[in-house]
Amino acid sequence: MKDRGESGARISGESHEPGPTDFRDVLIRTEAKKAAVWIGMAALAALVVLLAQPLLVIFGGIVFAAMIDGGARLIGRVLPLPRTIRIVMVLVATAGFLVWLVIFGGNQIANQAAQMPDVIQAQVTHLLDWARSHGIDVAQFDLRSLMSSVLDGVGSVTRWIGGVFGGLTTLFLIMILGIYISLEPALYRRGISWMLPAAERSYFEETARHMGRSLRMLLAGRLLGMAIEGVATGVLLAIYGVPMAALLGLLTGLLAFLPNIGAPISGTLMVLVGFSGGVDMGIYCIIVYVVVQTVDGNIIVPMVARKTVDLAPALVLGAQLIFGVMFGILGLALADPFVAMLKIALERQSNRRNALDGEPASSGPASAPAMPDRS
Repeated sequence: MKDRGESGARISGESHEPGPTDFRDVLIRTEAKKAAVWIGMAALAALVVLLAQPLLVIFGGIVFAAMIDGGARLIGRVLPLPRTIRIVMVLVATAGFLVWLVIFGGNQIANQAAQMPDVIQAQVTHLLDWARSHGIDVAQFDLRSLMSSVLDGVGSVTRWIGGVFGGLTTLFLIMILGIYISLEPALYRRGISWMLPAAERSYFEETARHMGRSLRMLLAGRLLGMAIEGVATGVLLAIYGVPMAALLGLLTGLLAFLPNIGAPISGTLMVLVGFSGGVDMGIYCIIVYVVVQTVDGNIIVPMVARKTVDLAPALVLGAQLIFGVMFGILGLALADPFVAMLKIALERQSNRRNALDGEPASSGPASAPAMPDRS
């Protein structure tokens, strides 16, 4: 009886001992959690790569929502109207401007756009002839064929990334997302905050407010620069009688949204078109370009940079090159806001760690006190 009792006890004891696949073992549970975290991080990284284009479209919607929100807040300083009405006013004003641009300037700008490639090619040919006449050996080439080859090469890189997202479809999705987000930004912010641990929610809310304010200021300065550069360029060129003044003003304004890259491109086009009307007109176009860029670089950009994220030009240019190759014109347009938001997140995380370690927080826009989220 004793042997049978000891045997039963041993069997009973052995049945309760954890096995190699038993998750009641603390060590096994700990290692399983570690493995699950690493597998989840790898899966998340793969998912981000796979969904890079849709995520960029969503970020574009957030940027567009910041533009709408900034306009609504600006109207709110003058007219104490409900937020929804102010957003509708911003959207109606934007749509009205686009309709005016198409109705009153569409034909003229379309005709000028059709003439510009021939003018640019003729000026480049003259430049090459001048170079050869001064002993600079330049190989003969067809500019149109070269440009076509370059565009085909870029298209082959970005076409498979773009997938079904065409230009108009992407723009439409960005606008719809921006409108939805701008109508109830707190709803989406609370939704993301709810998915985070409770201890991290207040930190996320404060960081999101910092990002929203900096993004609004960044875009406000960008839109102001676009308006000033486009209008000033168009008016100054039209006064002197430069061909395609309206188109050059429009291109200058649109390309001003791309820092570091847009200004040289618009300036090159302006100078080439100017020299098509003679040396005096070409020199005048150079003066116009220098004056407009000087005003924008020394007045508008510093005024906005004091209230937003100060980004190194080389950092922005590098991000534009990478985003441009990966996502085309959409990546070029969103590279600057993306880098700005990433810098704010990293600076706030660094300040948070310094505060926990008892070190003074670094100075800068991202470490400023949180601004009230007034709508």
